[in-house]
Amino acid sequence: MQHNDAETHRFAAQLPVDTVAAAQLQLGLYTIDVRDRQLLSYFQSKLVTQTYLTRQLVSFQANKERSGFRLFKFKEAFSAALVEQFLANYNITHGTILDPFAGAGTTLFAASKLGLNCDGIELLPIGQCVINARRCLEQCTYEDVAVLKRWLKERPWQIEEGRVPLNTLRITSGAYPSETVARIEQYLWQAQREKKRIQMVLRFGLLCILESISYTRKDGQYLRWDYRAGRRSGGREFNKGAILSFDAAICKKLDEIVQDIEDNQNHCKNTISPLFREVPNSGKIRLYGGSCLDVMPALQAGSYDGIITSPPYCNRYDYTRTYALELALLGTSEEEIRSLRQEMVSSTVENRTKDLLAINPTWVDAIAAADQQELLQAALDYLDNMKAHRLLNNSGISRMVRGYFYEMACVIAECSRVLRPKSYMFMVNDNVQYAGASISVDMILSNIAEQLGFAVENILVLPTKKGNSSQQMGAHGRTQLRKCVYVWRKKP
Repeated sequence: MQHNDAETHRFAAQLPVDTVAAAQLQLGLYTIDVRDRQLLSYFQSKLVTQTYLTRQLVSFQANKERSGFRLFKFKEAFSAALVEQFLANYNITHGTILDPFAGAGTTLFAASKLGLNCDGIELLPIGQCVINARRCLEQCTYEDVAVLKRWLKERPWQIEEGRVPLNTLRITSGAYPSETVARIEQYLWQAQREKKRIQMVLRFGLLCILESISYTRKDGQYLRWDYRAGRRSGGREFNKGAILSFDAAICKKLDEIVQDIEDNQNHCKNTISPLFREVPNSGKIRLYGGSCLDVMPALQAGSYDGIITSPPYCNRYDYTRTYALELALLGTSEEEIRSLRQEMVSSTVENRTKDLLAINPTWVDAIAAADQQELLQAALDYLDNMKAHRLLNNSGISRMVRGYFYEMACVIAECSRVLRPKSYMFMVNDNVQYAGASISVDMILSNIAEQLGFAVENILVLPTKKGNSSQQMGAHGRTQLRKCVYVWRKKP
């Protein structure tokens, strides 16, 4: 729920603006509250709390012990077990699944293990690299495993024969101890002597450990720097704890990779869910590199039997910053970083407005659906007013929120177009709060989806709600926000 009337009045009274402006903003919060209550009443029967939807299941946590899925820590992923649960609960046993925001490929690999063909779309090079590397691991032979075991035994990166210079970005300069940089560069030098498949596996292993051997930690909107890096940026001194040595980290990771390859060679016994009694032949995986806004319009209509995805949340997280170490290792340039940031679905304050009709003139209905969504428009009006009075902690928030919902409307329209009739779409997403206004992303997107060819089967709610950000709590108090999985079905 949004603010009650007393909370709204109290918040507006604290605003450092004149009485007329405060009244306008109070009215804006009140309008959001009214629209939210109306939409909540409309969707009341669809909002169902599901006890099996734990935080671990809808996050990377449940992947930590799963063969294959555990190798690369993609914090924004949901679990393979969640994909298996959807497929089992809704009896999706054949055909082709799409993930428009493939990330590190959880949907693709979990569904393909159960015999479904899978297509994924991923913009960021790190996600593409992880997916391609995991496909490579599944093709590794016993001879390839022997080579990796030789690396573990002989540790050729300790031999000072040559180095491949480590690519850096401004944001990653000084991210590692000097002795770690030397080890990385010697490792890269030795890796280039191996055949292509081994090179890919070795580079993947290195990508998996970069955070653990660096002075940094991924922290939502940015990389957080340990005080030992000597990059003090104000605030309290941050100590990330143990920084692993290169040798310890890479040996542990290569050993995990060998174990997981051998698991796969033994018919993937450790990755098949108990929900399925038999181990089917794996489905095919196809990856499209690029933004789903560019790729999806070229996909054939009615060609998919299900969609399982989790888009970027409307939470200001910038993956080009949090995954900067990995992007630098892959050779991504500063200019490419800036370009990727703009191509992403708007979820950071640096995103500029996209000309959606220039991308695809057929999205007129999608834009109209967003235009007509009353709760969304009330939230946007309020944020625009807050910006006009310079009360947003970043002036780009209103542009970001507007861009997010309009772009997601276009993504939803494409999902509807490419799905076969009566097929399901599952989306994991979070509600958000800005400037004291809670924004019910779940109900707004579900209402838009209804205008674009979907029936809302359920909005599955996690029993444990999520708190708003520390900034929002400091200014507006603690608010519990819903975290949900949307279950939509393409209309006949």
